[in-house]
Amino acid sequence: MLALAQTSVTQLKGVGAKAAEKLTKLAIHSVQDLLFHLPHRYEDRTRIYAIADLLPNLHTSVQGEVMSSEIQFGRKRMLIVRLSDGSGTITLRFFHFSAAQKNNLSVGKTLRCFGEIKAGKYGLEIMHPEYKTVDLDNPQGTQESLTPVYPATEGIKQITLRNLTEQALTLLNKGGLAELLPEGLYQHQIGLAEALHLVHRPPPDVALTLMEEGKHPAQQRLIIEELLAHHLSVLKVRQQSQQHATYPIQPSADLLNQFLKNLPFKPTNAQQKVVADIQEDMQQLSPMMRLVQGDVGSGKTLVAAMAALSAIGAGYQVGFMAPTELLAEQHANNFRQWFEPLGI
Repeated sequence: MLALAQTSVTQLKGVGAKAAEKLTKLAIHSVQDLLFHLPHRYEDRTRIYAIADLLPNLHTSVQGEVMSSEIQFGRKRMLIVRLSDGSGTITLRFFHFSAAQKNNLSVGKTLRCFGEIKAGKYGLEIMHPEYKTVDLDNPQGTQESLTPVYPATEGIKQITLRNLTEQALTLLNKGGLAELLPEGLYQHQIGLAEALHLVHRPPPDVALTLMEEGKHPAQQRLIIEELLAHHLSVLKVRQQSQQHATYPIQPSADLLNQFLKNLPFKPTNAQQKVVADIQEDMQQLSPMMRLVQGDVGSGKTLVAAMAALSAIGAGYQVGFMAPTELLAEQHANNFRQWFEPLGI
């Protein structure tokens, strides 16, 4: 079995050159990429709700008979359909519709609709629901699993992503995806393939609230693997950086003392501690890897200036980077005011 990381999505049914190009916008190149393109929410189409039990903000399915269907004219032309299931009625609103669609939603038809329930002026309603007509002599079953909703891009519909992930899950059953976590790493550990199947196709009895909050064991399994991979990659970068020789830089006591004497305030204990840590790092034979974290106004720029003085005092040049042009100009002004009195 070819590894799924090396299996191009173009090998899946329905993926030609154009579709593959659109999928690259979602960073999907291989079947493995597709398996790790995870849903960001779920829709419950596994059961049909009675209209009387509906609440605003639910995404769910209803089924009923069309009691009225009429075009309403106002600021916007819209098709208004009233649906009843015996327990209550709900309004379906369509802002974009064709004559054929209007005829298809005629009185007496039975519809199964899905959409977000909203509180309208005259009761509950659904804007532009997904719908299909139902033949009561040949009743249709509901979905067997919660319906995933994926991050998408222009030209790639949800139904396309669902069809493609269905094919990817079938290939996953044949292998081709490495299980990287050792068994017994943590309590209630489940396998990678099982986790991916459950996240892409949650069964009806799964706790939807856990899925929506990212707390289901299947999601936790994927989260742990991603965090562990990130942590190991950082450690690898750190290890590689330690292989490079660098120039130890001693703190420039004279420059730092002059700098501090000219300041209209005294650095805080926290600032002094961070500066001491940085100075210690700069005296080592390997490159420094340090992140200074602090709130706005906590004095990070002052700490950077004192680190720069050590390098300048040792005869080196210093590059100071900022994320925006405006911030770069502000820092340049600050450093000019601080350093010009020192002859820098």
